[in-house]
Amino acid sequence: MASDENLQKASSDEALVKRVQQGDVNAYNILVIKYQHKVAQIISKFVGNSADVNDVAQEAFIKAYKAINNFRGESSFYTWLYRIVVNSAKTYLESNSKRKNHIDVDSEEFQSIDAQGVLTSKESPDKIIESQELQQVILSAMKELPEELRQAIMLREVEGMSYEDMADLLQIPIGTVRSRIFRARQFIEERMSRFAGK
Repeated sequence: MASDENLQKASSDEALVKRVQQGDVNAYNILVIKYQHKVAQIISKFVGNSADVNDVAQEAFIKAYKAINNFRGESSFYTWLYRIVVNSAKTYLESNSKRKNHIDVDSEEFQSIDAQGVLTSKESPDKIIESQELQQVILSAMKELPEELRQAIMLREVEGMSYEDMADLLQIPIGTVRSRIFRARQFIEERMSRFAGK
């Protein structure tokens, strides 16, 4: 039953995309309404401020609208949109990195967020610099991953998707999903080990 539902959802998305490609703006509005909550959830994993989440979401939907004629249906619409959303969030983070990394060292309990989003407090400046360097190592490793491995690790670690949902979304067996995540984690851990042994 669930697979029939997913098939119906995918085909309705496809029909809406075709209408948008033919110039139907209302069809795009339907897609925006349908996915705006999921898109906000994805962005909030990267961006803390809710006003900024809305800005990035709006920018991502505009980018998707401008690029929709390039959508060929080789993946589901949601997978295609997901990539645009994650790239928009990354671009936002890069352009705001100075502000993002600013830490008020005069406050009694200043806090910083490490690459996994874990809140830590009372860290020495050396530790903060090291965690920022490690974050760069992880981001760099993510960029080096082949697209299929990067997509798998992002869906799992950033969006928190289950293996079953990922298998449905990517239309691959669960075993393949597990293998891709394992390989991606191995690659990132190897880069982190190199950094630790610098």
